[in-house]
Amino acid sequence: MLKPVYITGISSISPLGTAKEEVWGNYLNSNHKFKLRDNSFIAELSESAISEIQKLKISDKKYKSLDDSTLFAIFSARKAIKDAGWGVNGNFGINIGSSRGATKLFEINYNKFLQNRKTETLSSPNTTLGNISSWVAHDLQTKGPEVSHSITCSTALHALLNGVAWLQSGLCDQFLVGGSEAPLTPFTIAQMEALKIYAKPNKNLENHYPCLSLDLKKDQNTMILGEGAAMICLELEYSKKALAKIIGIGYATEILEHNVSLSTNGECFQRSMTMALGELSPNEVDIIVTHTPGTIKGDNSEMEAIKKVFCNEIPKTTTNKWKIGHTLGASGVLSLEMAVLMLQKQEFINVPYLDSLPPKRIKNIMINAVGFGGNAVSILLSK
Repeated sequence: MLKPVYITGISSISPLGTAKEEVWGNYLNSNHKFKLRDNSFIAELSESAISEIQKLKISDKKYKSLDDSTLFAIFSARKAIKDAGWGVNGNFGINIGSSRGATKLFEINYNKFLQNRKTETLSSPNTTLGNISSWVAHDLQTKGPEVSHSITCSTALHALLNGVAWLQSGLCDQFLVGGSEAPLTPFTIAQMEALKIYAKPNKNLENHYPCLSLDLKKDQNTMILGEGAAMICLELEYSKKALAKIIGIGYATEILEHNVSLSTNGECFQRSMTMALGELSPNEVDIIVTHTPGTIKGDNSEMEAIKKVFCNEIPKTTTNKWKIGHTLGASGVLSLEMAVLMLQKQEFINVPYLDSLPPKRIKNIMINAVGFGGNAVSILLSK
């Protein structure tokens, strides 16, 4: 990186809640947020978060027809710019991504089409991927550029890469980046189950963790879908309100052997983490928030990459997917929020079923994400 980029605001909506202290409080306990619906595990928004989205939906008649993925983004974007002290009508850029986009609304409209051979008037604009960033820009009345994209599960961290590039190019002074995902629909879950990577139903949820992300001894795949969004405000110049600074970025894509493959040694992760480290010594990284979706191959591949890059100085590893599931395109930025909170609170969030002592210090944290096709991103944060 040419120079550090500062995080001056952050906000999320997820099964952990909507307020920072609520989110942090949920990280401190060892309870997961999963439930069974139609014999499949899911991680829905918290009750307080659902209530907030309902209020937003009825606040403006134009919002009644929007997909949850768009509403999640609008809600968290409003809170993020307030956290950063940015006003509406600001000259800041926006890049919000989503792996699936308007999944629920698309499925509803398509089912109506199959029944009637007709569709709703607004079915096209409200289900295109670009409507997420454009609706956030409309809601905040921004004057800067707006970008939407999908790069599967590393989408949100690719948005961050793009925001950093805009800032360091001098074309913008402020950039709002993030990801939003509302994938808890029958067809989407069925697709994950068809890949044989989804957690198998087990009604004994008490004292049981359905998603065993980062557990390298598991004998079956345990990925579970969750929903949520998170937004981050980026600025090039330091200010007292900065929550953390981005000191390294890395990205890489590896050659596909299969449509959803990741090499055994996680070659894309090796390259993205090495790039993010730059000239920083590997032993200066205290924590890695891993992507580890809860699948056998995915989790092991990332850990092999970490061993290759960090050798005998492997940082403490943690994840939030055992608690809130895999939020696909939003997962990277929710992991980044977790990292920012650990930096601020100076407390390590452990995975309850793994024995891991806290690090001696919490100064530098790396966040990983990767999507189908081996498109990895690594972000290095510092106090």
